[in-house]
Amino acid sequence: MALYRHGSEQLPDKGIIGAVFKSLDGSKHGLRAVRRGTRFGRISMRRFLFWMLSVIMLFSIYLAVFGIKVQFHGKMESGVSLLREVREEFLGSDALDKPKRKPRRQLNYLIEPQDYANLTQFSTTYVEKEDGTLGNDPYEPRFGGHQTLQERQKSFSAINQTIHCGFVKGPEGHPSTGFDLGEKDKSYMNTCRVVVSSCIFGSSDFLRRPTSKLISEYSKKNVCFVMFVDEQTLTKLSSEGNVPDERGYIGLWRVVIVKNLPYKDMRKTGKVPKFLSHRLFPSSRYSIWLDSKMRLNADPMLIIEYFLWRTGSEYAISNHYTRHCVWEEILQNKRLNKYNPTVIDEQFNFYQSDGLTKFDPSDKNTPLPSYVPEGSFIIRAHTPMSNLFSCLWFNEVDRFTSRDQLSFAYTFLKLKRMNPDRPLFLNMFKDCERRSLAKLFHHRELSPPPP
Repeated sequence: MALYRHGSEQLPDKGIIGAVFKSLDGSKHGLRAVRRGTRFGRISMRRFLFWMLSVIMLFSIYLAVFGIKVQFHGKMESGVSLLREVREEFLGSDALDKPKRKPRRQLNYLIEPQDYANLTQFSTTYVEKEDGTLGNDPYEPRFGGHQTLQERQKSFSAINQTIHCGFVKGPEGHPSTGFDLGEKDKSYMNTCRVVVSSCIFGSSDFLRRPTSKLISEYSKKNVCFVMFVDEQTLTKLSSEGNVPDERGYIGLWRVVIVKNLPYKDMRKTGKVPKFLSHRLFPSSRYSIWLDSKMRLNADPMLIIEYFLWRTGSEYAISNHYTRHCVWEEILQNKRLNKYNPTVIDEQFNFYQSDGLTKFDPSDKNTPLPSYVPEGSFIIRAHTPMSNLFSCLWFNEVDRFTSRDQLSFAYTFLKLKRMNPDRPLFLNMFKDCERRSLAKLFHHRELSPPPP
């Protein structure tokens, strides 16, 4: 096919262009076809180059962030070595050998502060047995004993003395006052130095095991995880598939069976392991309490380090998430019928007559950020002052209601008032921190008792 300049003047066929044109058919649309093909070729080439550059950039980013996982040889080794040197300079040598799975936190370098033990020191012993005389009143042994108001007043002094703190036995011939444990369990509990404890009485809850993957191997070997249950609860748990193994464990929990519960009120019975861990575990130095409605999601040694050692505290508890004044807590307990209103009023009037005042958030000198705690999670060192506070708080629950939020502020403020030179180093942290340590569940819904 020949091309024409104007009219009938023919252009010569030369070189490659002529060859291309000769290869086309004699159609008058040949030139348009060539131009269309050239345009499509340019578009395809642009797309190809775009995708190639994109792949190269993504691959470069991958190498810069994650490193090279393939083994190279020969000339590539120098390039790989250079890349490793650059990453080591910016990220550190540890970043080059990251395992595929995130390792558990190690506690090899967690050391108790040397000056931590330099807290208030005094000696406290406990009433073990009563002689059975109550004046003209008939004697009936009680787990908390029969503390007089004079003995109660003196017990708030941080001095060498003997005080009531549960586990009080009656005279010879009287029955046990309750919370009876097996000798094998007692021997095990005497070996514990750090304790995480909880309880389920009256089948009030499901068994919630600590999140094992978040607990270090050190804590699994050195921390006692003890769950106190009664026989009714053990039967219920076993029917649900939670059967202790031959060593008495369900997961991390060492199940300890409690016989002869000291109170008909299961909530009040639960205050025994909650407040008296220093008596149940006489060799322990630290303890963590969590209610059975919670699942532990943090390592206990890290919790102790964060809430006690860092702050120089010997007792740590969170404030309530909504209420901060005892007056508000009392009204809420009455409104929800949490306890006998008459007994609540008796307790509240007693506290008011002994100096309890309303919480004032505007007072910069207030000794606590809140007068109402969220008592489902407690961290404490078993120091003399911490143990005394625990005994005093338990005695208030034993004397009045099982609603321990009502007696917390009164107990702390009276202890502080009577010992101005011997403070209890209490860390009251925010409730959001408590929720980050343990997952909260609802209690088991029990069927109503038969009519």
